Amino acid sequence: MLSLKRLLDRSLTAQAILVFVLGLGITALIRRDEHPAVWVFQSALYTGVAIAVLAVQRRRAARAVGTDAGKLADLNRKIRHHEAPQDPEEQAAMRRLIAEQLGQMERAGTWLPYWLGAMALVAVGMLVLGAVSGSLVFPLLFAVGMLALCSWVLWMRRRSLDRLRRMRQTLRQE
Repeated sequence: MLSLKRLLDRSLTAQAILVFVLGLGITALIRRDEHPAVWVFQSALYTGVAIAVLAVQRRRAARAVGTDAGKLADLNRKIRHHEAPQDPEEQAAMRRLIAEQLGQMERAGTWLPYWLGAMALVAVGMLVLGAVSGSLVFPLLFAVGMLALCSWVLWMRRRSLDRLRRMRQTLRQE
């Protein structure tokens, strides 16, 4: 399991394969009546978009930190495991990475209430449409799923901020 996580952390190809397989399975479940070629095409389209966005984000982060994508993955792993590097050059790169990630999270935090409000509005709208149409099963499941997603986003944001701030404090003490 650990090697799979490391492979997915470092390899865009492995991530592309995983996104393709998941997209294919989900598309096949949702669109059972369509031809399998449509499933493959849609999954390939989803994979292409997801990997393009991920590659741009990785390149931008690596450029901001001043390292390559492999070293960036190692620095992120060290942050997740609360490991402070001993090499001064690596410490400087980690400081830049932490500053970049904290800056991104703080900028995104200004829009977070609006995004969460929009998601709540969509969930309420689905509930109203379900009540009007007489079928509440799907809208209730959607609303519960949306609540779970919003809670997970808030929890992960708080956890990531705590982790980054703790590592920044650790690097300042050294």
